[in-house]
This record gives sequence, structure tokens and C-alpha cells, in this order.
Amino acid sequence: MIVMSIISTKGGVGKTTKAANLGGFLADAGLRVLMIDLDIQPTLSSYYKLHSMALCGVYEFIATNEQSLDKLISKTSIDNLDLIFSNDDKGQLNTLLLHAPDGRFRLKNLLPIFEQHYDVILIDTQGARSITLEMAILASDRLISPVTPKTLAAREFRRGTVQLLDDMSSYRHLGIELPKIEMLLNKVPTVSNNAKLIQSMLRSLFKDQMGIKLLNSISPKLEAAYESAAIKALPVHRVEYKKPVSRKAPAAIDIIRDLAIELFPHWESKFLAVTGKNVGVKHVS
Repeated sequence: MIVMSIISTKGGVGKTTKAANLGGFLADAGLRVLMIDLDIQPTLSSYYKLHSMALCGVYEFIATNEQSLDKLISKTSIDNLDLIFSNDDKGQLNTLLLHAPDGRFRLKNLLPIFEQHYDVILIDTQGARSITLEMAILASDRLISPVTPKTLAAREFRRGTVQLLDDMSSYRHLGIELPKIEMLLNKVPTVSNNAKLIQSMLRSLFKDQMGIKLLNSISPKLEAAYESAAIKALPVHRVEYKKPVSRKAPAAIDIIRDLAIELFPHWESKFLAVTGKNVGVKHVS
């Protein structure tokens, strides 16, 4: 089981959209996927229609250590894609975890109950520094951080997300190695020819920063495709499965497939089966 958190201390970078659509694609590839919504704004929780809604949500899971899957797991309309919904709209978990002896380790200690049931757990987090964000980081094998293609956004990423990981480096004294941050260049304008230049700038900016990797995959700003998918409550690859004639950017299905292959190369054959194309990640030199 792989636990991946989508993190950023800045809001509006596309965490929830990426979590929902990556989860939908992985599920369509036949993987068993659980999404956990740790954001107090429960956008991920309402992204897909639910076939069945559990009695409990993330509050009961974290606050009361609820471990009954029958009470925790909501079934989405997408086969193989389950959800623990957000029901902490007042942000009470932050206060509770702050005063709990195992606060930052609570999620890490609870996740083993899902080991036999899921291949991937995707955790959506709040776009602000908090103890719940630190808890998600400590529970994760992988960290993905969307970054928009702006110099100021890159600087904010360094001041916020990177600084948070630096501040948490003391956990190494407990034998805990934090996951590397994998940056995803997100919301790149489709009319822009500067994607490679932006990638080069980011690589230069963070080349001496340990624990940071810039993904080769690039996610264009496909507002119409993502909006249409959200309205239909479907993963974007089901909605845009071929490139519009008038656009240079690839189809959404190709973009999400290439990202999935880069993140989980050992499942490449499953991802190619979804798209029906023998095409992998296009690496940027």
C-alpha cells in the first residue's frame, strides 16, 4: 500500500482537483484507491457522487480512533474508489491533535488497518500550515506538491512548504525520514511556450535543496475540461479522451496517464490499458 499526500501551504494550487482526478484514473486502471479528505473545506468529499455514505468521517477516524471500515468507508460512483469524507468544518482536529500525546503520529498509527484493502491512499490536505498537515506528512510514503508556473509561487513554495519540511527535519533523531517532495508544475497556460523554461528555472532554484524533486510531467491549465468533469462528477480522463483540434496541449487523458506512469512506473501496463496507447512519460531534458 502506497500512501501519498497532496500538500501545499498555499491554497488554490490545484491539490483537490489533482487528488480527485488521479484517484479516478488509478481506480479505472483497476487499483484499489482510498481518498482521505483532511481539508476543512470538503471539496474532495463532494467531487464524486456517493453510492453509499458512511456513518463516520475523518473526524471520528482521527479523533476517536474509529477503525470499523463499515463505519468509515464511503463508496463513490467510481468503481474501486472509496472515500473517508471531511466532517471537521470547525477545524476541531487541529486543537485535539495539538494536545494529544500521539497527535502528529495519529494518522500514521491508524493507516495499517487499510493495508489489506487498498493499493493506494491519496490524502488531500488543507492549503495552510497546520498540525493536520504535519500529521499527513508523517503518515506518507510520497508527497506531491502542485506549484503554479510563476516566480512568486515558487518563492512561496520555498517559504511555506519547503520551510515546513525543514522545520520537521528534527524527526530524523527519532529514526523517521521524511518523504521527498515531488513538485508538479500545475496550471500551465496552454498558450504558453515557456513550460520547459519554467521547469529549468525551478530546477535551478531548487538544485541545491535536498529532498526536492521536480517531476517531468506538466499539467496544463485545462479549465474547460476540468470544469466539465466536475459538473458531471466524473474523472477528467473520461470526459476529455481526445485532444481538441484547436489546442496544442495534449488531451486530459494523456496528461493524467503520463503523470500516473511517472509516479507509479511499476503499474505502467495498467495505465496504458486505460488509454489504449503504448505511450509513456515524455521526459524533459
